[in-house]
Amino acid sequence: METTANNEIETHPFEPWLPKNARLLMLGTFPPAPKRWCMEWYYPNFQNDMWRIFGHIFFGDKMHFVDQEHKTFRLDALKSFLKEEGVAIFDTALRIRRTKNTASDKDLEIVEQSDIDAILRQLPACKSVLAAGQLATDVFTKHFDITPPKMGQHTEFTFEGRTLRLYRMPSSSRAYPMSVEKKAEFYRKMFEEL
Repeated sequence: METTANNEIETHPFEPWLPKNARLLMLGTFPPAPKRWCMEWYYPNFQNDMWRIFGHIFFGDKMHFVDQEHKTFRLDALKSFLKEEGVAIFDTALRIRRTKNTASDKDLEIVEQSDIDAILRQLPACKSVLAAGQLATDVFTKHFDITPPKMGQHTEFTFEGRTLRLYRMPSSSRAYPMSVEKKAEFYRKMFEEL
């Protein structure tokens, strides 16, 4: 990690997850600090609701991907499921500085954005992008010069001759004041449309 006079600049710790069959690209902002991880993969904070949302929608059980005994997620099952369903994952920030010692988007300064174009080029079957949270939505819509959709809705945009949809979803962070079940309804509607 490089350091500056004030704060360390962190580089994204995970490789992009890009199954060749991916029809959906999920983009968050940036992972929390490693001290908050329960696994070395996306949405690694045990308090984050993303994998509970997926369990609730696809298996009727928000604990489907949760390993309660070890306070982690069932990573092999998750990867297998996401590959089968054609879901790719990365984040909108490649390098960040934390302005406070939190995982909150509002406390992140994006030093370098991810190369979203390069990622979309690696996903020829991708038809939709899910932006999880406000900052991810802001970064993406600014990059493509499109108007952000309302929560739970989508807007269309063109990328190199392809028409894609951008869906704006609620943050899966527990700091976002909404129950897992309520968040899951937004995501369910999107998956039904896909």
